[in-house]
Amino acid sequence: MKWPVLPTILVSAAVATMIGLGIWQLQRKEQKELLLARYEAAADLDPVTWPAVPDKANLPLFRKSTLMCIKVVRIESVSGSNREGKAGFAHIASCSTGGAEGPGAKVAIGWSERPESPKWAGGLVNGIVAPDNVQLIKLVVTDKVEGLDQLSLPSPQQIPNNHLLYAIQWFIFATAAAVIYVLALRKRMQSA
Repeated sequence: MKWPVLPTILVSAAVATMIGLGIWQLQRKEQKELLLARYEAAADLDPVTWPAVPDKANLPLFRKSTLMCIKVVRIESVSGSNREGKAGFAHIASCSTGGAEGPGAKVAIGWSERPESPKWAGGLVNGIVAPDNVQLIKLVVTDKVEGLDQLSLPSPQQIPNNHLLYAIQWFIFATAAAVIYVLALRKRMQSA
């Protein structure tokens, strides 16, 4: 029987790619562990000035900060939990900041059981810098806002580090592809 060259090259390339992706995920796991350790240490550092333009490569996540919400542009309600872990609605204000704090900021002002946006006039707020999908960062207020419960505090434990599972998954895919190909070759040889 003739050895199938092209299928062997394709399967070998696929297996090598999957092994490469598994190794890459192991490297990402180490990088994520370093990042999470840095975030864990952030709670003990001095407060930072709210950045006018956040540096995506060096976000001050999980650091204490203060900003002046000069004008509340709007308040939106999204799902969230309070400090006791009860599910409800987090109220997030989009603020005009002006001055040293830059053009604007998101401020998670508090929690309630109802989605109706509370009345809040802004002002000086203290909090912890948390990730935000739109503006990269937001300030989760640690001060009590009238009419609202305090939100659960942002924590590095909320950031998943599942790169080891992804690596294992890629290695399983590579093994499965190699085993299936060997079994297919063996069946072909037996029938030839």
